[in-house]
Amino acid sequence: MNATAVTVFHRPPDIAAFAAWLDRMSEIASRAEGFVESCRAVHDEPALEPGFSTTFRSEALVNEFLDSAARMELLAEGEASGFHRKSSDLIIVEGELPPPGIAVFNHSVANGKVAEFVAAEANLVALSATFPGFEGVALFCRGDTGRWFSVLRFRTAHHLADWMRSEQRAAALPALRAGLTEDFSAVAHTTPFGSTLRTVDGRTRVTPTWKIAMLVLLVLYPTVMTLSRFLGPVLDENGAPPWLAMWLSQIVSVALMSWILSPAVAACFRRWLDPVDGAGWRVSALGAAIVVVLYALTLLLFATVKWLHYWDYNR
Repeated sequence: MNATAVTVFHRPPDIAAFAAWLDRMSEIASRAEGFVESCRAVHDEPALEPGFSTTFRSEALVNEFLDSAARMELLAEGEASGFHRKSSDLIIVEGELPPPGIAVFNHSVANGKVAEFVAAEANLVALSATFPGFEGVALFCRGDTGRWFSVLRFRTAHHLADWMRSEQRAAALPALRAGLTEDFSAVAHTTPFGSTLRTVDGRTRVTPTWKIAMLVLLVLYPTVMTLSRFLGPVLDENGAPPWLAMWLSQIVSVALMSWILSPAVAACFRRWLDPVDGAGWRVSALGAAIVVVLYALTLLLFATVKWLHYWDYNR
């Protein structure tokens, strides 16, 4: 999963020098292993915080860059020039919730609407700044594709929730949406079993339970059948009584499903499980049909391959 590091700064004394310094930071990042992209925050709007983001292919790689000697040296130069960080680096991992008190929103801005969008975002920031616990907002543009994201920081998750539920925010959102090609959405969180949580239009949406149940069954059946065939006999040969053998087998089954099998299968069905992208009946029906076909193939495999029969493979 991609991981993004976001660094926000106090307003620098020399904007031109700060921009040149960020160019050097971007160059250093681009030479690091796993680099995907880097973005600088909008800095010519007083309500918005200057900042820099860099995305790598994994959390480990982004942390490796953050701790690199080249970056540390450049940060020291920046400090000497008056480019002071406003907070510690924020790590945003794809598919995981941001740290407490932090919200990350994705925006798709229409052509010719950038100025209006930035102004609406600045107005939203001015309103949020009146709420307790507000710390700041940085707004980033991902190249010239119309894709933007904003990072909102409050002191605690409770402070953030108060702002997200407020009437002031709800009243200001229409002006922000006017410059978008589609409604903005908060960064999603996905559990190991595929349940995805997204906040869209101020409402939290979650993967339907029936989809999760179908996916769990798809993984559970072959896992149990395989463990019964290969792990069960080993436990029996080592003298484990049936009640203990079953318990140990379930431990292995849960571990495999939680950390390896279910996340891997959920990744293949990511769009189908998404409560927004997979909400349409066509996507839902197609995904369900594919799962049913996989059910049939799994049943056929265990029905016809005697070597996999835990009950009579040695007869």
